[in-house]
Amino acid sequence: MNSDKTKTNIKARPPVVVVMGHVDHGKSTLLDYIRKSNTVEGEAGGITQSISAYEVFHKDESKTDRKITFLDTPGHEAFSKMRARGAFAADIAILVVSAEDSVKAQTLEAYNTIIESKIPYIVAINKIDRPNANVEKTKMDLVEKGIYLEGLGGDIPFVPISAKVGTGVDELLDMILLVSDIQAFTGDSSLNASGIIIEANREPKRGISATCIIKNGTLKSGMIVVAGTALVSTRMMENFLGKPIKEATFSSPILLTGFESMPEVGSTFESFVSKKEAENYIEIMKSALLENKTAVKYRAPTGKIIPIIIKTDVVGSMDAIEKEISKLNNEEISYKIISFGVGAINESDLKMANANKETIVVGFNTKLDAGARDLNETLKINVEVFDIIYKLTDWLKILIDERRPRIETVEVTGSLKIIRTFGATKDKQVVGGKVINGRIVNGGQVRIMRRDFEIGHGKIVELQQNKIKAKEVLEESECGVQVETKITIAPGDVLEAFIITIK
Repeated sequence: MNSDKTKTNIKARPPVVVVMGHVDHGKSTLLDYIRKSNTVEGEAGGITQSISAYEVFHKDESKTDRKITFLDTPGHEAFSKMRARGAFAADIAILVVSAEDSVKAQTLEAYNTIIESKIPYIVAINKIDRPNANVEKTKMDLVEKGIYLEGLGGDIPFVPISAKVGTGVDELLDMILLVSDIQAFTGDSSLNASGIIIEANREPKRGISATCIIKNGTLKSGMIVVAGTALVSTRMMENFLGKPIKEATFSSPILLTGFESMPEVGSTFESFVSKKEAENYIEIMKSALLENKTAVKYRAPTGKIIPIIIKTDVVGSMDAIEKEISKLNNEEISYKIISFGVGAINESDLKMANANKETIVVGFNTKLDAGARDLNETLKINVEVFDIIYKLTDWLKILIDERRPRIETVEVTGSLKIIRTFGATKDKQVVGGKVINGRIVNGGQVRIMRRDFEIGHGKIVELQQNKIKAKEVLEESECGVQVETKITIAPGDVLEAFIITIK
């Protein structure tokens, strides 16, 4: 009896698809076209963009509407961590490659992420409508990089498309359903829901929200969801259109609002009928986290430290910023993130920064609230806000160069051996000698050396060669020099000309 019931609960699960590839190869255009063309009529415009996931419907060979869930992951190189999480959350990947530009470094990075996740994938050769498109060359380039397409020595399905005008997009969706049928994805609707946190953010009015993909089971209103040690009730549960719902099942993207703490993007979640069960699970998770932390040896940074406070629009952006900041750090100077938060830069952030005047505050896709702006008129904290990650990192590069410790180095540019001395005044002395290496320059600083020991400093105020004033005298040449110094120079001494450079 129970066996039959279990069988009825196990059902075919709609595929969760992630679209990956180079930032300029049309990934966003493809997602936009699919969303506008395959969402239920009247709903496409209502999709909540920040949810980063949505459902579409496509008719299969039997003209039955089939659901497909798409994950919208950022395309920028710096968001590779987030893209990797997208791939692990997905069942099928689409690797978009431009028929104009062919395979790029970011294409291969996306490909490697797909291979690491061990999920099936389809190659979409995009921009076939463009004048410079060369599908055959793109196919051969893919094969050369080890991506063996069907008909070219491999079994990787591919579909030529134009995301701009829609050519081939239906065939691509057909291929997604075909791969899904071959893989036979299933879910058990009788289980409590489990899945993955795709995105998380904090809003002033709504609090902490997270986008989740249910990978198995069913989530009902009144249940408790736990991601790591973050807990939320499902009283405020919305679908990808932002509409309140009472229940959701596998492959559905949902938005949960009211988390007690910020869940980590990419973490898995479990759901429970009672809060007590959820709290017991959190205690187990806390113990596991503590064991992991004590096992990791702390490595103290070296050199000068620039404390940095970071505020972003969503949690997922933090990965990208952390990755870029780590590239800037070196032995001389490095950034240390002392605080990270989601939402606008506020007075608390500035007060924290004010404890150390070296601290900087950076916002990404966020802003200073009115209170922070007024407070900074007094505190003068170094605060900058960016909406493009390249601009943020370029600014940090300049700042790290300005603040790095400067090292003074003394470089000897020439040596003059004193042959004889002439008249002297209180602070000036006239001497004659021969340049034994390098060059001697009028106006230059010199060290006065006697038997390899420095006995004082001076400055050349006049230089003559063959009784004619000169700007410089080169090696193996004799010259007369007037030196401004309080040291009495003697025959046999050496004047070492030097410059001080700051590096």
